[in-house]
Amino acid sequence: MSYEASLAKLPFPLKELVTNARSDTGKTDADKAEVIGWIDKVAVGDAAKAENFQDLDAFLTPRTYVVSNYFTAADVALYGALHPTLSQLQPSQYYATPAITRYFDHIQLKPSVLSAARALSPAFSLVTFDLDSAPKIERKAELPKKKEKPPKPTDQQPQGTENAENVRDTEVSKEGATVSNKEQKPPKEKKEKKEKNKDTGAATQAEGSKKKGGTAPAKKPAEDDGEPVPSMIDMRVGHIVDVKKHPDADSLYIEQIDLGEETGPRTVVSGLVNYIPIERMRDKYLVAICNLKPANMRGVKSFAMVLAATSKDGKEGGIELIQPPPGAKPGDRVYFEGPEYENAQPLSQLNPKKKIFETIQPGFTTLETKEAAWINPDTKSAHRIRTKDGVCVAPTFVGASLS
Repeated sequence: MSYEASLAKLPFPLKELVTNARSDTGKTDADKAEVIGWIDKVAVGDAAKAENFQDLDAFLTPRTYVVSNYFTAADVALYGALHPTLSQLQPSQYYATPAITRYFDHIQLKPSVLSAARALSPAFSLVTFDLDSAPKIERKAELPKKKEKPPKPTDQQPQGTENAENVRDTEVSKEGATVSNKEQKPPKEKKEKKEKNKDTGAATQAEGSKKKGGTAPAKKPAEDDGEPVPSMIDMRVGHIVDVKKHPDADSLYIEQIDLGEETGPRTVVSGLVNYIPIERMRDKYLVAICNLKPANMRGVKSFAMVLAATSKDGKEGGIELIQPPPGAKPGDRVYFEGPEYENAQPLSQLNPKKKIFETIQPGFTTLETKEAAWINPDTKSAHRIRTKDGVCVAPTFVGASLS
């Protein structure tokens, strides 16, 4: 079935909304088939049924758009189908299906959708989400597992259990003499147990940072022993799917950034209000630093940092976001060129006490080509910042500092 035939099935005014938004109908044959499939679902009423919301929410959790990684007519059709339900939501209901709420708000703020919706007003009037009145849900940073202390042995504990903690204070040695457990256990047993817990914790963190369609790295995260090196920093491609001004700080934005994680977008707070208009923040692809310790910014916890270039003339000269190369996708790894850095694993989290980022950051700059790079302070060699698809750049700045 053709796109036009599917479009014809949509009721008024939804058909006009999709037509007037003039969005992409698919870049590949597979994408075109998916777009048609979604429009057919919307036409028969399946896509936006309330009983299917949980499944739709799960589907949208790791996604910015329903087809591939770009905006299509399928998004406009789904937005229009969801509008009657989401326009009636109360603040207490926003988080029942958070991925749907986030997705709907992102699509309705697209300039082409705003324009098409205005022409059909009031059918698709802008829905304002009163998030200040919604119940607050705080994304908590993963805490390291605490080592549980074994219970003190007592005379009432059973004998013959498998756990060493449940064995009585005394055991009979092979020679028949009674010796204390402390004397019998080699001192290095505690050390081995500690090392085992350490490895388990690293594996858990690697599992938690899986990307969409990807798997956890085979290598465990790097150790932070020795001198700080740039490869300790975890940088990834991010996509701003939602942005608003901080309610309690005039200079701060609160962004929802898709980093390709199964847990959905991260909340990130950035002090860019005075330098980058909110219109230029929306739908922006950027580079994010993902392993800084989460920071509380005027009551909102920030779980990453966007990488921005500051003019060599200072903030008065402007600030702009570092851009990943064309074709980059949320979650793509960003790394430093050079054999000693390209295949190294970043730390799971930078230790603030060791000042790793603060030591490396002064070497961040943009070259004459506007390409982002790190200059080794010892060798003065330039290591460009890149993904597998190409080098990351500043739109206009040369000799800028990055932070």
